[in-house]
Amino acid sequence: MARPRGRNQLRIIGGEWRGRRLPFADVPGLRPTPDRVRETLFNWLTPRIHGAACLDLFAGSGALGFEAASRGAARVVLVERHPAAVACLRDNQQRLGCPRIEVVAADALTYLQGEPQPFDGVFLDPPFGQDWLPRCLEALAGGWLAPRAWLYLEAERSLSSATLAAWLPAGFHLRRSKAAGQVGYHLAVRDAPDEGAGPPA
Repeated sequence: MARPRGRNQLRIIGGEWRGRRLPFADVPGLRPTPDRVRETLFNWLTPRIHGAACLDLFAGSGALGFEAASRGAARVVLVERHPAAVACLRDNQQRLGCPRIEVVAADALTYLQGEPQPFDGVFLDPPFGQDWLPRCLEALAGGWLAPRAWLYLEAERSLSSATLAAWLPAGFHLRRSKAAGQVGYHLAVRDAPDEGAGPPA
């Protein structure tokens, strides 16, 4: 059996499956988050990822979700609408033999119209230029986010931090922001209900 071409592979860079290579579907526009960006992101998430329930709404290659599972996430839900990408995600879940990973064939907004369940972290890496981020962030505010949830956002580098911050659900703020090439990537967190509260009026 021929091995997948390198350009159709992703590499898990840390955790239980460190160095493991997985194929991904040849789908137009599918762009796995680069190794360097993932390494930075998961360094940011080190104190938060172990035992977390994570939602990857535009799973694509599964690079973010598989990385989260490798690093100890308790549950990872991969949501993807393209049939070829869904099939590849399911094949890779079977390769890894990990029951903590669930693959859902659905459009992101359709999934968020279902019964809300709180997640500790959400990965949002949607296609650029289609207004997915503000729509998904609005939907996530309807019961999908745990009290100390975090949000990872990938977007066009041209989108300002002020614009992204304005889209965030109430109580969230951008904690980290960096850029790689034409891509900006950001971590937003929610404060505890009493965090930063002043004395009673």
